[in-house]
Amino acid sequence: MSEAVTITSARGQVMLGYLPGYYAPSRVMCSLMEAEGTELDLLQRALDETLTQFFVDTATWGLDRWESDLGIATDPSKPLDQRRSLVKSKLRGTGTVTVALMRSVAESFDNGAIEVTQQPSLYTVTIRFVDTVGRPPNLDDIKDALNAIVPAHLAVSYSFRYLTVNEVNGLTINQMQSHPLTDFAPFLDA
Repeated sequence: MSEAVTITSARGQVMLGYLPGYYAPSRVMCSLMEAEGTELDLLQRALDETLTQFFVDTATWGLDRWESDLGIATDPSKPLDQRRSLVKSKLRGTGTVTVALMRSVAESFDNGAIEVTQQPSLYTVTIRFVDTVGRPPNLDDIKDALNAIVPAHLAVSYSFRYLTVNEVNGLTINQMQSHPLTDFAPFLDA
């Protein structure tokens, strides 16, 4: 007697379940369901992958299209999360410029809390990174995005959080070595 064909395809098993029971022992029918099911499994994976490109938070190869549509220069050397942040900030940065809009744009780049303070008499807005220690790695992108939406008569200054003496006192040598040097002392060109 011939050996039964095992159906490894998820869709092939489902399709075989739709057929009358007398097809289950048929090698021809099982081979057919395996072949068609494998193709349908691949099609479903491709459709799922394509669907993920429609959302900025899950897009990978589709980020090029998002950047192109928004007029952003594509830089494949940047990490995906920084490229996504730039796209999100561009999508958020429309409409009347308010403190909430500036915070939303800045937070799209930085995963921590952002404080935006206005000094109307000085024509200045200060962006303070509350949760991020040191300078964010994509600070230039944040500056570019905010400069694109903030009115030209307002100056934008940036305030960073650094490790305090009390925070450093509680760290072991290994923990201190895990922090970049920029977390301990401010840059002069902020």
